[in-house]
Amino acid sequence: MIDRRAILTGLGGIALTAGAWGTGDYRATMAAAEARILRRSSIIETQAGTLEYAVAGRGPPLMMIHGTGGGFDQGLIFAHGLLEAGFQIVAPSRFGYLRSAFPDDASPAHQADVLVELLDHLGLDRIAVAGGSAGALTAAEFALRHPGRCAHLVLIVPAMNLTGRDPVEFTAVQSMAVERVLNSDVWFWAFATLAPNMLLRTLLATDPALLARVSPKERRRADLIREGLMPISRKTEGLRADGIRAGTPTSTAFEHITAPTLVLSCEDDLFGTADTARLLADRIAGARLTVYPDGGHIWLGHDADLTREVHDFILGAPHP
Repeated sequence: MIDRRAILTGLGGIALTAGAWGTGDYRATMAAAEARILRRSSIIETQAGTLEYAVAGRGPPLMMIHGTGGGFDQGLIFAHGLLEAGFQIVAPSRFGYLRSAFPDDASPAHQADVLVELLDHLGLDRIAVAGGSAGALTAAEFALRHPGRCAHLVLIVPAMNLTGRDPVEFTAVQSMAVERVLNSDVWFWAFATLAPNMLLRTLLATDPALLARVSPKERRRADLIREGLMPISRKTEGLRADGIRAGTPTSTAFEHITAPTLVLSCEDDLFGTADTARLLADRIAGARLTVYPDGGHIWLGHDADLTREVHDFILGAPHP
């Protein structure tokens, strides 16, 4: 599980040493983050307000729904292997993330309904839908509420509360410390810069020791996911909503999902999604389940495996 004492110790060290870093480094990081976002996404107006999205590639369409702390750009990172394998990737920003609105009803069910508007805008009738981490719940709601629009469902390291227990429950003091980091670009930049391995362990629920055992390409993917968490201040509402949802039992009627479903996780995910994946595979009729022995919450070292499995599941043919 996540070492909460290490979180508090690390945050204390960041508070003491962040001032030693020049504001130029911080400003350069923020400028790069803003440029990365603005040049790659588009927006449409929906009944729930602005919705941000990006489309990349050509081929069979797949919508990748990002996790906590992400946005459309994290969705593109999650689906990069599938993009290279010949899929067209549609990557929205969920409610409260980056340029997407945060309506009064920011539930995954409402988000799923709004994503239908995105498909209509893009002229896509049916699409494979994948969700990673907290985005898996929106993906499941899409399959449940709009079965005619969902060709396949893929749930990746699904962060859902199926047992009534939040796997990352903090004390009041720990929550206050984490809240400080997640509500300040300066604090978060200091955390990410001075303690990147702690960030990987705590916020991305992945053992940093895995970095020494994976390929340079996989280490770079981990870096991109960490870098993509900036600017954290433009994700505050989405982060807070995801946090509340993690502490609330999920009421989604998974047993009524009819789309062909693939559920993937890693045994050592510090958010405990391997157990969640098994429960989902039991509740969704005919669901296929794969749990990798390691990889953490970002399936480190298994992106090629995941790409191949999703490719074969959706297209019904081996990945070339």
